[in-house]
Amino acid sequence: MMLTALQASAYLHHLNLRTPDVKRLATFYAEVMDMELIRLDGEEALLVGPQRRVLLTQGPAKTLQHAGFAVRDSEGLEGLRARAVEQGLEPADASVSLFESDAFSVCDPDGNEVIFGRAIADTAGPRGRIRGPIQHLTLATRDVEAIEGFYAGKLGFGVSDRVVDDAGRVMTCFMRGNHEHHNLACFRQDRQGIDHHSYEAGEWNTIRDWSDHFAARGVSLMWGPGRHGPGNNLFIFIEDPDGNWIEVSAELEVVHDRPVMQWPHAERTLNLWGRAILRA
Repeated sequence: MMLTALQASAYLHHLNLRTPDVKRLATFYAEVMDMELIRLDGEEALLVGPQRRVLLTQGPAKTLQHAGFAVRDSEGLEGLRARAVEQGLEPADASVSLFESDAFSVCDPDGNEVIFGRAIADTAGPRGRIRGPIQHLTLATRDVEAIEGFYAGKLGFGVSDRVVDDAGRVMTCFMRGNHEHHNLACFRQDRQGIDHHSYEAGEWNTIRDWSDHFAARGVSLMWGPGRHGPGNNLFIFIEDPDGNWIEVSAELEVVHDRPVMQWPHAERTLNLWGRAILRA
């Protein structure tokens, strides 16, 4: 039986980021993103926090080694694999330490590898950490239509919202593999790779705690606090040493059954201090 990503309840489980300096970036994510460095071998690192996991692999900055999406169960995984086969995506067996052995991978039109699998149960991890499950990935792409066609059209992610310019060209597409407004998105840019990735704080007070945590480590906010239009979520942004944007978000919209919404390209965001911000 074929299943869509929505039917399989796909959610972002982990990211594998490329970096020219694994040790430097591992130190940053351990200290600033409040994660435990589990493994560092020179060309690869694994960092884990409560419901957040990041792998680092030697390579060009701001590019993706792979994104790991977990699904509900083995039936969901096999149903999604069957859909990938039917859509001609040629899924390949994949081996990653954070998933069970039946995982599979596909490549999107920009060459980004996406691995779908069943999550290995977390062992007792660090306690007393700030809440922040990894929540969504936003890709940079020159061809939003191709990325939407792959993830929504072929894999069956749901489209929540699109942002369009004055000529009607889609600039951003927000997609979901479950009821969260988006756990995958793409922005039209003049490059391919990663735009940003996000962690879900749950509520404003936890965004405050993250802000205090960043300040104590000398990391400045590069955008926010504010509230997005699409998704209606509160946010702050920082930047890692490779130039990857990192979002901490809260109160993301839960989507059950509504039409896809269309937003103007200049996304109006209300700053919590009362100032209007435009993001082109």
